[in-house]
Amino acid sequence: MDDTAQSLIAAPSPYDHAAEARWVPEPDKRPGRTAFQRDRARVLHSAALRRLAGTTQVVAPMRSDFPRTRLTHSLECAQVGRELGAALGCDPDLVETACLAHDIGHPPFGHTGEEALDQAAEACGGFEGNAQSLRILTRLEPKRFAPQDDQPARLAPWPGRSVGLNLTRAALDAATKYPWTHGSHPVDPASHKYGVYADDLPVFRWLRAGSPAGRKCFEATVMDWADDVAYSTHDVEDGLQAGHIDPAALRAPGERAELFKVAERYAPDAEPEELAAALDRLLAQEWWPGSYDGSARARAGLKDLTSQLIGRFCLAAEQATRARYGPGRLTRYAAELVVPRDVRLECAVLKAVAVRFVMQRDEQAQLRARQRIVIAELAYVLNRRAPEGLDPVFAALYREAEDDRAALRAVIDQIATLTDASALALHAKLVGAAWT
Repeated sequence: MDDTAQSLIAAPSPYDHAAEARWVPEPDKRPGRTAFQRDRARVLHSAALRRLAGTTQVVAPMRSDFPRTRLTHSLECAQVGRELGAALGCDPDLVETACLAHDIGHPPFGHTGEEALDQAAEACGGFEGNAQSLRILTRLEPKRFAPQDDQPARLAPWPGRSVGLNLTRAALDAATKYPWTHGSHPVDPASHKYGVYADDLPVFRWLRAGSPAGRKCFEATVMDWADDVAYSTHDVEDGLQAGHIDPAALRAPGERAELFKVAERYAPDAEPEELAAALDRLLAQEWWPGSYDGSARARAGLKDLTSQLIGRFCLAAEQATRARYGPGRLTRYAAELVVPRDVRLECAVLKAVAVRFVMQRDEQAQLRARQRIVIAELAYVLNRRAPEGLDPVFAALYREAEDDRAALRAVIDQIATLTDASALALHAKLVGAAWT
């Protein structure tokens, strides 16, 4: 952290009592720690975060030597977000907490598992990894419970219910990438991205109290950009190291045309010429690799590529944001992160490179098809047998369910907490037996 960031953090905190409030009040166990340091520790020590070590990022765990997982991605996102947030005057522990928690609800098999669970959960409102993150943080990860004799309206429908990690309002808000319900996207009603299920609305309304409808807090925008920066750069690094990305292909006209078609999903308002210019700016940098042979020197060059890209993307956002809002601490709803368009397009092109050359390989398509079947069959068999086959936490939720929707949600929660390996193992145990 540089001297400017240090001086910003040393200034009086702009976070008020409401930002540091917890859904269920609780005393400090050890004085001296800030509320956001406590939040960070709770996420870091959670089982839900550890589970991400066995959850797909790009290359499935155990299918490659030392692949990135959702956990390593979250740790890398946290490092990027912490430093960018500190440079802009955010509490660094708060931003790091949001980054650590942002993928905590993603199910086995990455986005493939998310899509399959969304279909399986249609009768109870669908599934979305970001909404599941909020559910884990505020309900499913056992850390704090409401008092048995205390049932304020916000803790309905039952006293003594779990409130998850009981993070501060500011931490939950910062970890909420999509602060709206299904179908309520502020500019794109057709979007499938949302951040809360209907039965989690009480805590959502609490954490969003006083916030502008549909607008992310500043710390959430820093987390969101750190996420984009981390996975776009690291996915390309992994693809190059695994031999899936040939640097020469990025200059071939035919491949470039296909690449820009993919990039449109990340930059739908960009023309192919803009995307080509963005890619060419990156290819023209002295640190961009012309080839990769796996040697120590090539690996060092690959690490330098990642560092250069992260620095390029974060510095551009920091400078543009400062140019608009000036010096001082930027927090909560006092500002919005500004990322120059040319930098956003460079990031979009990098995402497209990973999708085109890594995720769209034939073997990956076959693997994803099998993963969808695993999730669908697990949901079918568990729903038929429940509460048998569910872990004690989810069996209790199933028995307490007030209707079929809530019962199905308990089954979906169970599947969503599995790793890639445990999903396959449970499928072999339950589904294999059911079909014989």
